[in-house]
Amino acid sequence: MSGISSTAAQARRDPIWRLALLVVLLLLALPFVWHALRFGALGLTADLSERTHLFDAARPAANAAIFAHMLAGALITALAPLQLIGPLRRRWPAVHRAAGHAIVAGSLIAGVGGLIYIALRETVGGPLMDWGFGLYGALLILCAVQTLRHGRAGRMAEHRDWALRLFVLAVGSFLYRLHYGLWYLATDGLWTAEGFSGAFDRVQIFAFYLPYLALVELWLRHRRRISAR
Repeated sequence: MSGISSTAAQARRDPIWRLALLVVLLLLALPFVWHALRFGALGLTADLSERTHLFDAARPAANAAIFAHMLAGALITALAPLQLIGPLRRRWPAVHRAAGHAIVAGSLIAGVGGLIYIALRETVGGPLMDWGFGLYGALLILCAVQTLRHGRAGRMAEHRDWALRLFVLAVGSFLYRLHYGLWYLATDGLWTAEGFSGAFDRVQIFAFYLPYLALVELWLRHRRRISAR
């Protein structure tokens, strides 16, 4: 009976739709991950002045920051969904911890790299994009630090809450591009413009992470209310 109860509890914790959603998310993100890995590595080893505005041969520090940001972003995008797959987490806890440390390190590199690039060169979308992406980078760093801090202190409930926030931010770069892909399929680029100055562009500066963080907060509050009963 205890084995049946344990199995039932695990099934409630890991509904099949959640596992399927995480697998689909990972599969959809893989082309982005591969592109970011290749482009990031190339930007750190070659002159891409003729291929992208992100590269400026006269600003090696900015180049290192943005392409390290890309490499780290690819890493955390690939690993973050795996961390939420319960069966993997329970069967291989050591792998879960190692991947968690890699995500924290990658998030710090991605966040700091993005902030350095913004400080040195600014974004192509101007001040509003600077603020939107800057806030994203700062939140990524905050959530990474808090996830690690609570985990090391053994405060597992807080650790899981911050890890869920970190997950949302870790896949944010992919979600940003996914939003654009879906929008162009649906509207052929309505309200987008050169220099990311269209209405959709300006909403997107914040919409690829803030609404998802808000949903996470609502979910965490709901879970706390259920637990308190």
